[in-house]
Amino acid sequence: MPWIYALLGLLIGIVLGLVVSRLSMPNNQKQKDLQKELDKTRYQLDQQKQDLTDHFAQTAEMLDSLGKEYTKLYQHMSKTSAELLPSLPEQDNPFMKKITQKPNKNTPPQKEIFEAEGYNVPKDYAADGSSDETNSNNTSDDQQDTTSSKAS
Repeated sequence: MPWIYALLGLLIGIVLGLVVSRLSMPNNQKQKDLQKELDKTRYQLDQQKQDLTDHFAQTAEMLDSLGKEYTKLYQHMSKTSAELLPSLPEQDNPFMKKITQKPNKNTPPQKEIFEAEGYNVPKDYAADGSSDETNSNNTSDDQQDTTSSKAS
């Protein structure tokens, strides 16, 4: 008989525990709802990132295509202007200038192109190896300035 009371008390305790836990755990449902909302928001963010990436990729392709078409148009205008206006001096023809293209291994650097066309290119003291002399001269001038200011 004491075993029956113990089992009956255990069953009543389990039932009461389940009822109390269900009543006191509405936060569990809120947590599940928040998790669902978080997952939905993350999915929307990932989708938006993908859409943005696709947009920029498509825009880059369109700009590349536009550049190629512009180059073709410019070359066509250059060719036809030379054919249709043969008596026009080359310096007066706006389409006779060279089109800048993407540099490759065989393309000379821009500096050499400008110098070959007779332009004076300003020196870039940071670009090539000849800058060591210039930098050392500037450094010695700076040192002289600081030395003279300390002497004062």
